[in-house]
Amino acid sequence: MADIVTNHKARRDYHILETFEAGLVLRGTEVKSLRAGKGQLSDAFARVEKDEVWLYNAHIDEYSHGNLQNHEPKAPRKLLLHKSEIRKLFGLVAVKGNALIPLALYWKNGKVKVSLAVGKGKQQFDKREDLKKRESALDMKRATMKWKKGR
Repeated sequence: MADIVTNHKARRDYHILETFEAGLVLRGTEVKSLRAGKGQLSDAFARVEKDEVWLYNAHIDEYSHGNLQNHEPKAPRKLLLHKSEIRKLFGLVAVKGNALIPLALYWKNGKVKVSLAVGKGKQQFDKREDLKKRESALDMKRATMKWKKGR
């Protein structure tokens, strides 16, 4: 499972509660552009509307060799999920403070899939706490590397 595009802001700004895998309805030029790695998910989000899930603000660059039929870079894209998953997502997102965030676009069996997460927004102090944990883990790793070299 090779990632095409990842959303680096998602895990920094949200507590991830649950993840789902969804298919993505794409046009040919969008797939070709993604094969070239030309996409971005940093400001993307998803919504449940009328028993369908839609992905908004996912930027897929126009295909360089496309013609007049080229796609629009920030067009809303339909996500393919089972009815039961859509109902579950609707219930989870209805809770105040929860949002649907795409984590990554990746290839699976020759098709583009999106890893979709239900997340709760982090406060500023949560972000600082995560940064402190990461820094302390890095310091411990450096200390053990020094100790191993000195042996």
